[in-house]
Amino acid sequence: MGQQQQPQQSTTSQPQQQQQQQQQTSSNPNAMSGGMNNLFNPAMAMAAANAVATGKMGDNTVMMNMAESMGKQFLETGWAKAVPGLERSMVGLRPYFAVDNKYVKRKMLRVLFPFAFRNSWARQEAGADADGKISYALPQHDDNAPDLYIPTMSLLTYVLLCALCYGTAGKFDPDVLPDVTTKCLGFQVLEVIAIRIGFYLMEAQVPILDLFCYTGYKYLGLVINMFSGITVGHLLGYGHRAYYFTYLWTATAVSYFILKVMANCIPRITSAVGPKRQFMVLGFAASQFATCWFVSQTKFLE
Repeated sequence: MGQQQQPQQSTTSQPQQQQQQQQQTSSNPNAMSGGMNNLFNPAMAMAAANAVATGKMGDNTVMMNMAESMGKQFLETGWAKAVPGLERSMVGLRPYFAVDNKYVKRKMLRVLFPFAFRNSWARQEAGADADGKISYALPQHDDNAPDLYIPTMSLLTYVLLCALCYGTAGKFDPDVLPDVTTKCLGFQVLEVIAIRIGFYLMEAQVPILDLFCYTGYKYLGLVINMFSGITVGHLLGYGHRAYYFTYLWTATAVSYFILKVMANCIPRITSAVGPKRQFMVLGFAASQFATCWFVSQTKFLE
């Protein structure tokens, strides 16, 4: 009898051990989440609550500091490293979104009214590293620095305005949103490739993200065009005329903006066997007229 009771004791002890292990894992969230609590910092929640309580949510400086702290914590905790290439992409894109309200206002005026700015269009240098590589100031400190915030927001706004145009004409389709977005991005990618080839032939170096920034500012002009077309078309019935009248202004402004920007991006001395610098600058500027025309959505304007 004593020998038959031993297996029963061993079998009854196994569920108890499993129950104890479950209790240990449930009492220790780090064992299951792998450091999930590091992502949600109570100090950041308290800081957000204090900002709301003191009415500082409208303070752009406070919000920028909080967003920067959360971004750094996201990178340092290792969660960004879980996705291959995500951490490197975030680090590379961070300078292009370092903007504030003042920069956005000044940049929009510079894109839409470039003829009024007679000062230098050259970027401000922030310093150089040990290898002699020059680093430039962030957008919030330099109006000539490229950013991806304005192009991204302008593209989203333009797509929504196109959907509104289709909707007011009774022709709305959910496929309008991806179709317009794909068309805009497709033409922009082809434009960036063409400009990149031109820089390569001239043996001039420029980051490819800078080219996406510069070619993306035309979406701001497209927003102005579509908004004027919808508004005038609804009020007076001359949507097409208002759109193309505004198009002449915005396309000319964006082209002149690209002309000044590219003139500062391309060195004075380029490859002797490559294309002429002056012709390439003029070609890059003229391309804005063509791409703004091709991505226009005027079929259902009144």
